[in-house]
Amino acid sequence: MADAVEQAARSVVTVRAARPVSGTVVGDGLVLTPAHLLHADEVPVITPDGQTRTGVVVGRDPGSDLALLRVDGLTIPALTAGEAGRAGELLLAVGRPPGGVQASLGLNPGRVRDGWLHAGAQPFPGVSGGALVNAQGELVGVLNAGVRRGQLLAVPAARAARVADLLSREGRVPRGYLGLATQPVHFPAAATPDEVDEDAFPGGPFGGGRFGPGRPRGEGGPWGGRRGPGRGPDHGGHGHPGRGGMDEARLEKLRRFRERFAGGRVGLTVVQVEAGSPGQAAGFRVGDVLLALDGEGFTHPAELLSRVRTRAGETVTLRVLRGGEEQDVTVSVGER
Repeated sequence: MADAVEQAARSVVTVRAARPVSGTVVGDGLVLTPAHLLHADEVPVITPDGQTRTGVVVGRDPGSDLALLRVDGLTIPALTAGEAGRAGELLLAVGRPPGGVQASLGLNPGRVRDGWLHAGAQPFPGVSGGALVNAQGELVGVLNAGVRRGQLLAVPAARAARVADLLSREGRVPRGYLGLATQPVHFPAAATPDEVDEDAFPGGPFGGGRFGPGRPRGEGGPWGGRRGPGRGPDHGGHGHPGRGGMDEARLEKLRRFRERFAGGRVGLTVVQVEAGSPGQAAGFRVGDVLLALDGEGFTHPAELLSRVRTRAGETVTLRVLRGGEEQDVTVSVGER
């Protein structure tokens, strides 16, 4: 482990941003660091041998919270990109706060969610912008402790490399979109998609998806209250009093729904098509059910948004249920 930390530390610098953080060298004179802490276009960068150089902000990507710095005269080599590997494998979070190199050990949880890899390691001051490496000292992600309180996440190495490339060439990262608003629909494990009973829960089992009609789940959804302590199913007799609490009949419908659809398939029902969007150009219409993108299914509308966000200008294939029949529809991802 010490060898892997030493190897990674050679390519990690200190960035004097709003507060001191780390930076990972990803190319010749190029450093990635958290964007939200850069309040100026130039920042001091401290190299591993103690030299202070000026880093100029080439561009920022709000989606990944990464900023690319160009540091003239920086001769530090970039880390070799590697794979996060299987769940349970060791990962090392390596940062360079002002006091020197620091590292924490974690276990790979084996999942990337919404474009973020869970480091499985303990965060420490200055770790953001540092390198998440595997046991071989290969880069698997660029760290960020500011995305979710108490958790250390990382932008996967492949995505970080793509962001760095786009920022270095164009100064920005185009955001892909389809122009489709969707909400989830669940199909029972033992039934075909057209056999789903949507009458029991108009607008879907949660009374309207986050990206479609109705209010978000947790804001007038099945438990009738807003998010926060004391608004769950065990509070106030199934819902907060005075905010549309759930009666016993509707509660029983929800229980039956969960039992019936446990282990079933999830699709995304199109509830709105933006005028002039790539989705409209491809012929999508309200009521279509999206089953998969390039052969991979969904569990939530956010997954669709996340997966097209980084594919501006590319052509993707969506598996669609329309009129009781499944078909493939190709669509060119737009750019915002």
